[in-house]
Amino acid sequence: MSRARLERVGLTLPLLPTSTVGSFPKLDYVLEARAKFARKEMTRKELDALERQATEFWIEQQEEIGLDVLVDGEQYRGDMVAYFADIMDGFEMGGLVRSYGNRYYHKPIIVGKVKRPGPITVTWWKFAQGLTSKPVKGMLTGPYTIMDWSFNDYYPDRKAACFALATEIRKEVESLVEAGAKIVQIDEPALSVRPEELHFALEAMHIVTDGIPAYFITHICYGAFEFIYPKMLDLPVDNFDLEMSNSGLDLISLFEKDPFTKDLSFGVLDVHSHVIETPTIVRERIEKALQVIQPEALWVDPDCGLKTRAVEEAQGKLRSMVAAVRELRETGISR
Repeated sequence: MSRARLERVGLTLPLLPTSTVGSFPKLDYVLEARAKFARKEMTRKELDALERQATEFWIEQQEEIGLDVLVDGEQYRGDMVAYFADIMDGFEMGGLVRSYGNRYYHKPIIVGKVKRPGPITVTWWKFAQGLTSKPVKGMLTGPYTIMDWSFNDYYPDRKAACFALATEIRKEVESLVEAGAKIVQIDEPALSVRPEELHFALEAMHIVTDGIPAYFITHICYGAFEFIYPKMLDLPVDNFDLEMSNSGLDLISLFEKDPFTKDLSFGVLDVHSHVIETPTIVRERIEKALQVIQPEALWVDPDCGLKTRAVEEAQGKLRSMVAAVRELRETGISR
């Protein structure tokens, strides 16, 4: 059903489509420029020019490596929630909080009615799509995760805040689709944080996606899926993009018990490891996925965004991934 939906939006992809989750490592000159901009030593126009240059680099790299569905690389973004909160009305930026490891972000505070002032990602999507003939995913953070990763000082409860955000995120989805995006990824890494709230997280995604002619992917990573599966399959999207390799492919046991019923972007690269997987290792992981997922429903990508890796590591990992998929396509795919 989901692949038929992909065809209905005018896209035909090869078996085992390859892609990435969204972010790539910031190039050194972008990191330096963003620091200068923060110190008011560089204009926004100068920073934008360098971020566009870096976006062009990553589009070229993805094409050279041979990915099927591309991303813009998010060279213009910092944290996935703070980026949207900083642009939308109704937020103030709070102090630094720890995300994981030694990574921190400024936690947003909802202080008023949230409102999207206008298109947020559309210009970047159009720029990236204009550099390639391959499809580029629209990339957004979902309403539940923005709500969960923010302090709420305005709405009466978490559900109300989530629904308000969903209404505004839908406007961004509509703008992306009007601009020509056929695949839209809505990241919800917080989805499994509070299983008792899954029902309204699902309702919020309905607000975001219902009636919009696009192929929807949602990325969820490093969660306690055993507490929300298989109910999470009710999320109104076509494809779940899940971290698999960092956790030793343990989700496969869940899918053996309760079959996975949608398309699956199966994480075959551990993005928290410096090790560059060999094509043989990647192929073995794909073959294990094929034990529980039909080939027509399986996509192949990393566990999560590659922004934490060095440029050479990201390139090496993706080359191994594409090599493994090409080998499987050439030798034949069987369950």
